[in-house]
Formats: sequence, structure tokens, C-alpha cells
Amino acid sequence: MSSNAQTQSKTFSKKKQNVVVVGNGMVGHHFVEQLSQDDSYHITVLSAESRLAYDRVHLSEYFSGKTADDLALTTPENYQELGVEFHLDAKVTDINKIDKTVTTEQGHSFSYDKLILATGSFPFVPPIPGKEREHCLVYRTIDDLDDIQASANQGKIGVVVGGGLLGLEAANALKELGLETHVVEFAPQLMGIQLDQSGSALLKKKIEDLGVTVHTEKATKQIVDGESAVHRMEFADGSHLETDLILFSAGIRPYDNLAREFDIEIGERGGIVVNNQCQTSDQDIYAIGECALWNNFIFGLVAPGYTMAKVAASHIQGGEESFTGADMSTKLKLMGVEVGSIGDAHAKTQGAQCFTYQNDRDGVYKKMVVSQDGKTLLGAVLVGDTSEYDALLQYALNGIELPDNPDALILPSSGGEKPTLGVDSLPDSATICSCLNVTKGDIIAAIDCGAVDVGDVKSSTKASTGCGGCTALLKNVTDSELAKRGVEVSTDICNHFAYSRTELFHIIKAEKIRNFDTLIEKHGCGVGCEICKPAVGSILASIWNDYILQDDHLPLQDTNDTYLGNMQKDGTYSVVPRMPGGEVTPDKLIVIGEVAKEYNLYTKVTGGQRIDLFGARIDQLPAIWERLIAAGMETGHAYGKSLRTVKSCVGSTWCRYGVQDSMSMAIRLENRYKGLRSPHKIKFAVSGCTRECAEAQSKDIGVIATENGWNLYVSGNGGMKPRHGDLFATDLDDETLVKYIDRYLMFYVRMADRLQRTSVWLESLEGGLEYMQKVVIDDHLGVNDELEKQMEAVVATYQCEWKTTIESPEQLKRFRQFVNSDKTDSSIQFITEREQIRPATLEEKAASGLLIDTVTLESVSTQQTEPA
Repeated sequence: MSSNAQTQSKTFSKKKQNVVVVGNGMVGHHFVEQLSQDDSYHITVLSAESRLAYDRVHLSEYFSGKTADDLALTTPENYQELGVEFHLDAKVTDINKIDKTVTTEQGHSFSYDKLILATGSFPFVPPIPGKEREHCLVYRTIDDLDDIQASANQGKIGVVVGGGLLGLEAANALKELGLETHVVEFAPQLMGIQLDQSGSALLKKKIEDLGVTVHTEKATKQIVDGESAVHRMEFADGSHLETDLILFSAGIRPYDNLAREFDIEIGERGGIVVNNQCQTSDQDIYAIGECALWNNFIFGLVAPGYTMAKVAASHIQGGEESFTGADMSTKLKLMGVEVGSIGDAHAKTQGAQCFTYQNDRDGVYKKMVVSQDGKTLLGAVLVGDTSEYDALLQYALNGIELPDNPDALILPSSGGEKPTLGVDSLPDSATICSCLNVTKGDIIAAIDCGAVDVGDVKSSTKASTGCGGCTALLKNVTDSELAKRGVEVSTDICNHFAYSRTELFHIIKAEKIRNFDTLIEKHGCGVGCEICKPAVGSILASIWNDYILQDDHLPLQDTNDTYLGNMQKDGTYSVVPRMPGGEVTPDKLIVIGEVAKEYNLYTKVTGGQRIDLFGARIDQLPAIWERLIAAGMETGHAYGKSLRTVKSCVGSTWCRYGVQDSMSMAIRLENRYKGLRSPHKIKFAVSGCTRECAEAQSKDIGVIATENGWNLYVSGNGGMKPRHGDLFATDLDDETLVKYIDRYLMFYVRMADRLQRTSVWLESLEGGLEYMQKVVIDDHLGVNDELEKQMEAVVATYQCEWKTTIESPEQLKRFRQFVNSDKTDSSIQFITEREQIRPATLEEKAASGLLIDTVTLESVSTQQTEPA
């Protein structure tokens, strides 16, 4: 297309200004999107890469199944439709400021009226002898990812040099590839820019608990041949680390070579100097994104780059927008660990005061930095739980006065006393999407112009199309504004389906759809997401009860379901055989004890009256379950959104107060409902008398014996928000009790939202308990026969998922610690305490020699610091 496009360029240039964009990363592409809305300009894009713009924010998802096409931000067809001329593999080597032309490596020249330098940055590789060795790579482009994949296929151990945002993202990529993963950081802590010392320490612990070893205060002296691996990294303190792959992710450097060579002003430490309109020292040349130096600062996030692109496009068109800096707050998940940083995280502001909350048990750390008078939020650090991030960010960005007790914003709620910041209290200037600089006012304007749902608002404003971290807040603002206008708020489960979970349930059942691909092809769009996939997986299991690990269902499962076990903090799994009603024979107890002893598993009796075995590695799970199943046991579904346990007292069989045989009823109920997949976990209890030893009123389904039969309680909850169950029916005989439970549970499975417990569902259901009594007891909707038949189908198709798995050689291939090695994970270590094992702490691992001892910062050369 090049020759035709150049001919077209000469024709268009007579009528339109020529704007040449050098670079087609996320920021360069955003500039094209902004300016292409005005047909007064002919835009030419020159990209040094072999593909058009793609999403670097979600680059690591390339290793979890996304393709280059999935990550693409545009297509040739899209650019052609916009009238944008583009050239790939077109590295610019010359700028002639007098003739206003740029020339590519291939010798092609392009005239410009305005020139946009969006050349981005390149990975900083510390000047370490040996850095050029084979399998020493960087993490920046899709081509880099292909190289990393190829090297990972040949190795077993990988090291990332750099413990900042990009370094930890790269470490996650190596772990996803099945490598034993290490992070080597020169500084004393991870993410030193975003987190304070305590937050960083917790992040380090959480990452190490997931199986990634972190080495801080390590200066690499040289890289030489390894003895047991390809490389040996020798550190300045005399220690060393052997690895097969080294991935440098120690920060970035601006790609300012064109400015350096062709007399455009650059900063003392690099970067193309720009003013508030993003103009360089040549008024017809602009620089945006990571190559630009504004006020002696380079912004390494995409959001400021997008703002620069918008400002530059506005200025070219005669607008008055200015770039005056950017908020560098960030919220993300690093290897599943929630991290948030806002403003002055290090409390450097004079007179600043700090409020901190730390919960070591749950792995949560929160800090607020407030002004001396306690009225203004200056900054925050959140690790392990970022649920307050959106509200705190709005307090900080908009100068909203803090409540009288600001620490209550980060403390666990107690009795509903936690102060809230509703979206209605936000000013119209509040930034909702920092990536695209979309304000609440922009959202209101989009609604005033006809947007009727979140999808319309996203299309109009582009909000939430960057990192996606503002999705929840965007929905809240949009729903609130629509409700004010009397518009019915969408209940769509996500962007890929224009249906609620309940509607999807009925579609799947009515059309007899058996897999996700068929459903999204007929009734959705795109490829699905982490919201709709597990929800549909649960619906399919509730209706058809297929083996959840069959090929077309496997991609819908989360980690626990994928490995049929609950993953623990150190990367091991728990093993929970079912014990209906808490009843177990001596022979089965002996086998459990033998298994626990053979595999050295921590053993505990749970609150649900069964035995939990902790500390099993992935590769041990099949052998453990083979022993348990041979002894007559089966999976306890402790990992699933399904029936967990039916707790019971011994009832009239043994107890002198018991009035009914609660044990027999508990076992009957557990065996009946043990295969039922539901929107959330379900717990039962059966008490043999009103003394309530089984605590039945705190369960989703509670049954209490009376002299005349059974009282049925529903939708109790003993968890985070305790709720007594509601008395649903009294003095029921055995068969009526089971029928009512069948109907109630199946109606819940049909009607509840995703991840909604029965307690929350009943409270949110219009008509509440009285309505459900009419449905279940009086057959108000005429659906009871259907509900009972559906439950009978679930009962009839029950299978022990572990039994099915161990009988399948193909399924057993999944249960390996590393995909390319038979070795086990050496980072999993235990300490004996009270005659049983527990996971080793970070300090205990270091003492054992698994972690290399750290040294003080003063003893290390300052030559290799990670750039700001």
C-alpha cells in the first residue's frame, strides 16, 4: 500500500495539513484517534515495529492465552477507514527541520507541517558484564515475549532484574511459563516509588508466599557460565544465583535519539523537553508519552501519555488545552496481590500525619497520609485489599474534606459505621478514568447526549478502556446518573453479554446450550472475561452437571476448581474428603491418618465437622486422592461454589435430649445435594432438638428437630456479615422437608446474581421471605414440578470429580509443579510446630539457605539504581 498511500498523500496535502506521527505505541495511537476526528489533517504514521499499536498494559496476558490480535488497539482496515496512512517497519533515521521532512531507514521521505514524536522508551539494561549473553532478554514488546517463550521452553529457572512495576509484571510472566522464578532488586524494597517500607515488606511476603523468591539489595557484578544452569549471577556481596534465563526490567530510558541527533532540546538526563502544549524546542515538532520530558519529569504510565496526546492534538487544532502534570496514583494486581498507591505515599509533605492499619493474619496493610489539620488526604498505600482505593482517590484528587475520624475510612467496618463517599457527592470535575482523563462531567455529558448504559458511556468517552481499574466506579456513576433521569439501569453481567446471570441461566437451559463457545457465539460478543466465564461455568454445571475439567469447561474454572483443591498462601493445596454429617468410620480415619503421615500434611478438624489436610503440592494431589478414593471416600468440594458441609449433632440416636434422628437426616441431605453447583458456596446444619448444638440457624439451610418433625430455616450466614436464618416452615415430615429444600435451592440457583450468598439474595429479593414461601409452598409461579425435576437431574448425574480425574491419564498431566520439569518447588518449605508442619516464614526460609542473605544499601555500588 506504500506507493498508493504516498500518491494519495501528495493529493491530500494540497488540501490538508500533513501531520506525521513517529511511533505507534499506545500514546501515538491515542493521538491518531484524537486528531483523525478532524478531517482537516492528513495523518501519516511511521512505526518501527512490524505491527500496529497494541495494548502494552496487558502484555503479560499474551502468556495466558491472548494473541497479538487480541491485544491489538487498531487494524489496517480501521486506519484506512479513518483515512490514516501508515507504514510498518519504518524506522525514522533523519529529520530535516528546514525542509520539514523525515526519512526512514529504507530511504522513504515524508513531508510534514506538524511532526509528532511518540517514540516511547526502551528498557534500561544495567551495564553488567555478561548482559549480552544468550537468554538475557528484555520485556517490552510482543517480539520480546516470543523470545522469552522460546528461552523458557529450554530452561527451568528464570530471574527478573528489577523489582518495580514492570519487574513484578515480568516475574508473573515467568511464573506463568512454569519457571522457578526469582526477582533481583538493587534497592532495599520492591516498588520503592509507590509503596512505603511496610507496604513493600508485605508485598514481598505475599509474592514469596506465591512461590517467587525475592532478593533485595543485590547488585549484580557480572554474569558468567553457571554450573547447574546456563548463567551464574555474581553479586557484589560475594553471593550468587544460578539461572537459565535473565529478564531485565530495571526501568526505562526515553527514546530521544532523534532529538539528540537533530538538535532538538533534551534534558540533562535524557528526554525531549516539552512545554505545556507538548511542543519541543521546534514549535512544529511535538513530543508525547515516555520520550517527553515535562518540567524535568518523565511519566512512565500510559495515562499521562494519553493526556499529552490529547493536549498536542488540541493545540494543533487551535485549542487551548495544557498539560500541567498528571496524577501518578495506581491500582493493580501483581500476581493476584492487590496494590494501590495514591499521591504522597511516603508522607514527605511537611506536617503530614499518618493513619495505618495492618492485619498480618489476612495479609492487609493500609496507610493514609493526611494534612496537618486532618482535613485533606495527601496520599495512601494499600496492599492486600484495595477496596477503598476509588473513594480515597476521589478524596485526594478533589480536595474533599475528610470525615472527623479519617482513619475509619481504612478500618474494617463495624455495624455499618464506616463512612462512605457516594458518587453523588463527587464534583463534576472529579476524574473517574485517569487513563483517558474522563471526568464525572464527561460521563454526565455522554448521558445527556443519549448514552443509556455503561457500554454507551465507554464508547463515547473511552473510559475504562485503558487499564480497566475504574470499571466499578464508572458503573456506579453511570447507574446513578441514569437513575436520576428515570432510565432503567442495565443488569448485564458484563460487556460480553447483554443479559443478567438469571437471563443467561434461562437461555442456557431453554436452548440446551452445553458450552461457553456456543453461548457467546449465539448471544454474546468478544471472547469473554473473568466475570462472565466463571459465571457461565457455574450455570452450565448447575444445569448439566458435566465434569468441570472437560476440555470445553476447563477455561471457565478458577485456580481452585482447576486443581480440585483450595490453594493456600504458600502455593500448596488442601485436601478435604467428604464426611457426610461429620460421620466417619475408624477405617477411614486410619487411612486419612496414614495419608497425612506419609505426605507430612498438617491435619485439622474443621468447623464443618470434617478433616482438612494442608500442605499438599500439586504433584502429590492425584496420589493422595487415589488412596482416599480407594478407601471409599470422595471429594468434599471444599474448593467449589457448591454444597460444602452439613453439620449435625448426634440427635436422638445417642443424645438424651434429641427428639429426631438428626444424623440420618444430615447424611441424607449431604448425599443429596453434594453435586449441586451454585452462585456461591452453601452450608447446611441439622440439629436434633431446639438446644441447637449444630448451630443450624446460621446456615444457608438450617433444619431443627421438633416433636412433630422438622422446622426449616433459610438464608442464614455465619460469615463476614452474620445473619440468623428465617423460619420458613414448621413441623415438616421428611419428604416435605426435602421437597421444600429442593425447590428453594433450585430457585436460588436460577435467580441469584453471580457470587451472591443466599442471605444477600433473599434480602435483595422483592417480596423477600413471604414471596419465597408463596413460590415454594403454594407454587405461586407454577414452577415447582420443574424445580424438583431439575434437582433430581443434578442428583442423578453426580460424580466425584477426583475419581473421574485419577481415572484419566490425560487429566493427570495437569498436576505437575512445572510444565517443563519433574522437579518440585523448592521455595515451598515447612516448619514443625506443635508436632505438625506450617509454612515457613520469609525469615525462616532465609535462615535455611533458600534465600540469599541481604546486605545493607551502603555496601553496594550506586551505579545500578532503578530509574525513577
